[in-house]
Amino acid sequence: MSTALESLLDLLDLERIEEDIFRGVSRPAIVPRVFGGQVAAQALVAAGRTVPDDRYAHSLHAYFLRPGDPGAPIVYTVDRIRDGRSFTTRRVVAVQHGQPIFHLSASFQAYEEGLDHQERMPAAPDPESLPTAAEMLPRHLPADVADRLVKARGAVDLRYADVPPWGTVGQPREPRSQVWFRTNGKLDGAIDEHLLHVCLATYVSDMTLLDSVLLAHGRGGWAVGDVVGASLDHAMWFHRPFRADEWLLYDQESPSASGGRGLGQARIWTRDGRLAVTVIQEGVVRVPR
Repeated sequence: MSTALESLLDLLDLERIEEDIFRGVSRPAIVPRVFGGQVAAQALVAAGRTVPDDRYAHSLHAYFLRPGDPGAPIVYTVDRIRDGRSFTTRRVVAVQHGQPIFHLSASFQAYEEGLDHQERMPAAPDPESLPTAAEMLPRHLPADVADRLVKARGAVDLRYADVPPWGTVGQPREPRSQVWFRTNGKLDGAIDEHLLHVCLATYVSDMTLLDSVLLAHGRGGWAVGDVVGASLDHAMWFHRPFRADEWLLYDQESPSASGGRGLGQARIWTRDGRLAVTVIQEGVVRVPR
């Protein structure tokens, strides 16, 4: 297991202050605020720790309310909305400096059999045939920016199936992108639990989803500074079990951008073709004046 992955796992291991109150810390991000995927994953950890072990996360809906301060702890307060026979619902508010910065609702379900169908997995190159981030990023970005990106994403082996937005600045493309990802190391032993894999996928889901918005307009994004933006809201549905330490295909597209906002939608597939997760996110995407 990489040192960066160990650091991320420590980040997700929240301190329990009271029965339904948890505290987390942050790690440096590419931008001078808390990375949205981090706060979403930590909030889901907090919710999951108040839920029976036989109930599995099947959906989350979240709003990013204020930029988080990476230098201050984040307090997560869990509200036990409902404990039903099949479903458990939790609401989590993340607070810094006395103000809410993030709000999440999550639903958990006891396992049951039911109708089962899915669409077909899209074609994608084999992940091992693609360059690693450390190999690819310096080809398209200044050395200092590439180094910061590689370090910020060090816990994850993330490989672009095509050139990322900052590699084709000024060249609008189809608003669609694919990345393969997995953790930089295996998860086993005491840390190998269903909730952790779901939280790790939540963490990664905020890294690249709005790239497809940028592609449609030939913008390079936050890495090159030709747009400014932030996540506004985020929703995920967990359909089938998966492992975050095995290759997952993140197939992303943008159906719309308007009013200073861009919409990204995606599906996450296991390597053997099972539809694991659906993701939708809207974010602020503005051209600097």
